Amino acid sequence: MFRRREPVPFAFLAEADRFRSNVTPPPRRRAPAGEIAGRWLLGLTLVAGLVGALVLGMPALSTQSGTPAQQSQASQGH
Repeated sequence: MFRRREPVPFAFLAEADRFRSNVTPPPRRRAPAGEIAGRWLLGLTLVAGLVGALVLGMPALSTQSGTPAQQSQASQGH
């Protein structure tokens, strides 16, 4: 019927789930406009860096199937 709790070496850990405080935490501090702008700027810089790396790396990753493969003169018997 009742679950028996395992013994805990620290009594405050066993009673922590039963404790309710009547003290409300202070309201969250609103970040200043400069901090918000800095976060946006950092995010945009990271996204722009990733997009730039992708744009610059795409030509190296693409295969050129439309152009014929170059052959050296040695392979042609010259």
